Formats: sequence, structure tokens, C-alpha cells
Amino acid sequence: MLNISGITVRLGGRTILDRASAALPTGARVGLIGRNGAGKTTLMKVVAGLNDPDDGSIEMPKAARIGYIAQEAPAGDQTPFDAVLAADVERAALIAEEEQTDDPHRIADIHERLIAIDAHSAPARAARILVGLGFDEEMQGRPLDSYSGGWKMRVALAALLFSEPDILLLDEPSNHLDLEATLWLESFLKNTRATMLLISHERDLLNNVADHICHLEGGKTTLYAGGYDAFEKQRAERLAQLESARAAQEAQRAKLQDYIARNSARASTAKQAQSRAKALARMQPIAAAVEDPTLSFDFPSPDALKPPLVTLDLAAVGYTPGQPVLQRLNLRIDPDERVALLGRNGNGKPRSPACSPRNWHRWKAAWPHRARCASVISPSIRWRNWTRPIPRLNI
Repeated sequence: MLNISGITVRLGGRTILDRASAALPTGARVGLIGRNGAGKTTLMKVVAGLNDPDDGSIEMPKAARIGYIAQEAPAGDQTPFDAVLAADVERAALIAEEEQTDDPHRIADIHERLIAIDAHSAPARAARILVGLGFDEEMQGRPLDSYSGGWKMRVALAALLFSEPDILLLDEPSNHLDLEATLWLESFLKNTRATMLLISHERDLLNNVADHICHLEGGKTTLYAGGYDAFEKQRAERLAQLESARAAQEAQRAKLQDYIARNSARASTAKQAQSRAKALARMQPIAAAVEDPTLSFDFPSPDALKPPLVTLDLAAVGYTPGQPVLQRLNLRIDPDERVALLGRNGNGKPRSPACSPRNWHRWKAAWPHRARCASVISPSIRWRNWTRPIPRLNI
């Protein structure tokens, strides 16, 4: 069991965690949720032993191994495959010792231990995890420095999963993953035997993986059974009960105050009024439930346009002239359609004609003269808002 007991953390004079407590059952897969800035990563770092709390303690079995992704992505000439294998520190140390020792008794002990930890299946298991996260055989053999930061973080995630810790701490693990890798990760995590603490803002991931939800709000934690949908239902019921109890208390408080005001001056009822005044003083007020503010999006309705809205005919696009990433694209988009553009990372989704309207004139494309476009391109969130009609290419 992982027991979070009365954790308090203050940063810059502000209390981030205020006596936060939760008892996580052994083998539980717990989703840690809360608004941005609520202290989720802070709490996870305290559990990992990276940050010391101002008060409180973390209790777990002494022999428990904790797995947490480092802030820095792996780098160097090492390949993803070798980096993942190196995450099994005991296996790597035993193999290195075997190569250096001449003692036959020690070599026999090393072989016995390697068999006990199933070291001989480690390469196949490492390759399987890397494939699940998007690395084919050729990619597994390339140096880490040839990859972007997002792919390097995939290697870090693969190494963490490969190490099979007793307590697995994951802070938004699907951030750098495409849809295929995210679905594979969900399947992998559902079958892990580790006690898991998972930070995520993805409803599907929390529903499919978590069997408990730990909600962090106002510096305090509340543990709920089930996935995210079950949490929402239970929390709504809890808030309704809390509001009902608060309303009942306010009515009781008003009744006592009215009795005290009317009977304090009378000799015959002064004793009863004094007794009710003491009861009123002992009454602990129930705080009103604080509703999380919601962010609303309002997209203005555009003028009606005749279909098709966008037409691509054998379009090709890439980063370097003569080296298209996407080619022979045929696409038609009509008004009121909502199109999801899917594909593996690196397959050219943001570079596709559908995501780059300003460059439509470079390809065989057609659209209405009065069409307007605005887009947000992640991860740098570059706003593009073209309110003037885009020059039309007639084909």
C-alpha cells in the first residue's frame, strides 16, 4: 500500500498542498486529477522522493521500487533499444560483471540470477515495448541524438515501463504519443501489476486505465472508486449532499439565532436561550461547495457557402522542394463537416494542405471566393487568422 499522510507543501509563501492524504491500495491504478496549478506534479514528486514536504509523510514497503520519468530526455549515441535495456540496472550490472570475472563459482551465481529475473527474454520485451510506442526495427537502431525531444521522451517512457517498478508514477504519459501509441499504452497499463499514480487530462485514458480517481482540489485530496465517469457521478452526488447539509445547517442556525434573540431577555427562558447560544457556538459551519470555473468556447457562425468548401486534386506537400511528405492527395470538405486528421507522428499532419490554408495556392486546390480561415497550430500555439479572402486558384 502507498499511504500519503498529511502532506503539506508551501512554495513562495503559497500553500500548494494542505494536509493532503490518501491510501492507495496495492496494485491500484489511480488517476490523479485536478486543475492546472492544483499541485498534481508537486504531489507526485513528493511521492517519488524528489521533493521534501513541509509536513506529512509518504509510507510504502521498504523494498518497493519507484519508477518516475526524469525531466531530461535521454540523449547521445546510444540507441533507443540499448537505452531501454539499460533501464534494468540489475541485469546490466550482472552482464557487465560476467564479462569481467574469471571466477567460475561467481559466473554460475550470475547465470542463476539472470535466469531468476528472466534476463534472457529482456531484449524481446524491450523491442515489444518500443514497437508499441512507435519505433520500428530500423528506428530502434538509430542514435538518440537523431530524434526530436518528443521521440526521446518516448524512449524514456519505454525505459520506465521496461524496468517494471513496484510503484509506477506517470505524469501525462500520452503527451508525446499519437493515437496508435496511446491505445497501445492504455492496453499495457491495464495489464501492469504495479501500483500506479497517473496524471492525465484525457478522459478516455482515465476511464480505460484507472480504477480509482484521486481528486486534488484546494490542496486536499479525495479518493473515489472507479474511472473518470464514475468520479464525476460520485462527486456530483457528494456536492449535492454537501449543499443539502449546508442548507439544513443554515436553517438550523437561523432558527437558533431567532430563538436566542426573542428569549434572552426573559427570565423564564434565559436559561434555554443560553443553552442554544452555546449550541450555536459549537456548530461548525459547512463551507459552500466551490464549483470549478469552466472555459466556454464560442465560435461565431460563418456565412453560408455553397459546397464544396475545399477541394484538393492530386495535391503534394513537403518541407523540402522535390521531397514531398504527402502526395497524390484528393480531398473534398463541405460546409458543416468536421474532419479529424489522424496519423503517426512525423507523417505530415500539420503540413498537410488541410492545415495550411495560406499555402493553398501552391497546390491544386479550389475553394469559394468568400472563404475565410483561422487556425491554431500546436505545440507553439501560433494563431493564424486570415479574415480576407484567400486568392483563388482556378483549375
